Amino acid sequence: MPQYKAPLRDVRFQLNEVFDYAGHYAKQPNAEDASPDMVEAILEGCATFCEEMLAPLNLSGDQEGCTFKDGEVTTPKGFKEAYKEYVAGGWQGISHPKAYGGQELPMSLNLLKSEMMGTANWSFTMYPGLSLGCMNTVFQFGSEAQKNLYMPPLVSGEWTGTMCLTEPQCGTDLGQIKTKAEPQPDGTYKLTGTKIFISAGEHDLADNIVHIVLARLPDAPKGTRGISLFIVPKFLVNADGSLGERNAVKAGAIEHKMGIRASATCVMNFDGATGFMIAEPNKGLEAMFTFMNTARIGTAVQGLAHAELSYQGSLPYALERRSMRALSGKKDADHPNDALIWHADVRRMLLTQRAVAEGARAMIYHSAKIADNMVACVSKGDKAGYEAFDNELGFYTPILKGFITEMGLECANLGMQVFGGHGYIKEHGMEQIARDARISTLYEGTTGIQALDLLGRKVLLQTRGKCIKTFTNDMIAQAKPHLLDGGPIGKMARTAYKRAWQWKMLTLRIMLRAAKDRDVVSAACYDYLMYSGFVMMGHFWLKQAIVANEKLAKGGKDSAEFYKAKLQTAEFYFERLLPRADGHKKSMLAPTSAIMQMDNAHFSFN
Repeated sequence: MPQYKAPLRDVRFQLNEVFDYAGHYAKQPNAEDASPDMVEAILEGCATFCEEMLAPLNLSGDQEGCTFKDGEVTTPKGFKEAYKEYVAGGWQGISHPKAYGGQELPMSLNLLKSEMMGTANWSFTMYPGLSLGCMNTVFQFGSEAQKNLYMPPLVSGEWTGTMCLTEPQCGTDLGQIKTKAEPQPDGTYKLTGTKIFISAGEHDLADNIVHIVLARLPDAPKGTRGISLFIVPKFLVNADGSLGERNAVKAGAIEHKMGIRASATCVMNFDGATGFMIAEPNKGLEAMFTFMNTARIGTAVQGLAHAELSYQGSLPYALERRSMRALSGKKDADHPNDALIWHADVRRMLLTQRAVAEGARAMIYHSAKIADNMVACVSKGDKAGYEAFDNELGFYTPILKGFITEMGLECANLGMQVFGGHGYIKEHGMEQIARDARISTLYEGTTGIQALDLLGRKVLLQTRGKCIKTFTNDMIAQAKPHLLDGGPIGKMARTAYKRAWQWKMLTLRIMLRAAKDRDVVSAACYDYLMYSGFVMMGHFWLKQAIVANEKLAKGGKDSAEFYKAKLQTAEFYFERLLPRADGHKKSMLAPTSAIMQMDNAHFSFN
């Protein structure tokens, strides 16, 4: 099993040297306490908790899984103790207001915590992780009474939260939701219906579970315009905050899953459960998008986490395992064969894992700063500013969720490949990473849904290509000062500069074609998303490479090897991974007839 070690050197490089988080926090109204010393203490403390408490439970939790009996879920051995330590450490409330018991630190610091926790043990992280979106939704859209009642125990971690969207007849198409909410004389609602795939819908870690539920009022319009949002607690809450009687919501089953087996994924039955409306009637979906965007960025972190953990498992094995001699000649003279790491194809796999993990980290850390700015606007009552940052983050979200999870899954599979046959054996833990990673491309919207969101909604409908123009202008501005540089920086800058212009022209071509043939959007969207991901990651690799090169130019032995390795990984990305964008470019421009011309009946062999 990979022995997780928090990658603090790269985390510090990204925070302090690439993205100037100290300067960023200095401008945030809720970051007075986010001093460099405080950030360092959080990083060190979280790393210790993850390495010593969570990582050892990863394999055993997968082997034991969750058990279900009479509507109750029992988590694997050690999870309850780990959760108690998590709550005692105050980890849940890092980024939530002091008024509700939180530490009121920037949202981005919570994301740093989530990355380490998710890499150490993704199944465990699902339990407190789903609460964050619940808290954000209650905080932004709940009444003062609702916030005062639900936020303190959610912020402390005493209670957890869920999101209840999906139903048996519908996943992404939420317009098909059938769960009903009947208004009651006392202002409450009775919710009846079934929700499926509810992560952490039932468990034994917390005293109460607060469900955020989408449902329809009796007179609601059809489709997505008629969906409202409700708070439905597992146990009703008295006015003084104490727990009352059991609500009529219960787990009917847990799913038997391919991966993240220590995380309970539940079928939740609402049988006239008492609910409380949050936000305005028939405006629930708009409020839920706050929850969904939070969850989608969290899922992008899963792609990073599995690339990182797979690399941490693959590297020691490649250094120790010996097989044949390297094609370029004997490397380990004291042994009859060479370590795997001397074989070029194994180095290709290791460098792919490393490049994806560190490139994804940069993409996510940049996006986390945008999320911080959104929160700042909420606290200042700056609606226009909030919408601007929300739109900016909305552009990143499908790329982060879709591209990074696809690449994280690839890296998990590469980890098994490095191990050869041993990668298929459970005791080594590599096949678990692949199984755990597989869901990341599916939940919170499949890769295809993210691709449609990016091309169909964000690019074509909402901005008419403006979001691409804005980002590619940033690419051009970063690359331009280095176009005449020699060495790897100049070469990478010129490549990034060309890709920026290519991305602009591709977007224009797709927009013109889509105006004549709407199937172009669906036919091209996957390749457009993957192309966008490769090019965007290239931009962030160039950003890292420029900083590393500047540090090396200043001399000094401290960290020189780190910066040299950073530059070499960037070169690998530009030479070996970024060229994949060309294949996606060719595919997205291919005629839709290749996809749409076959008669439906011809799909069958019968």
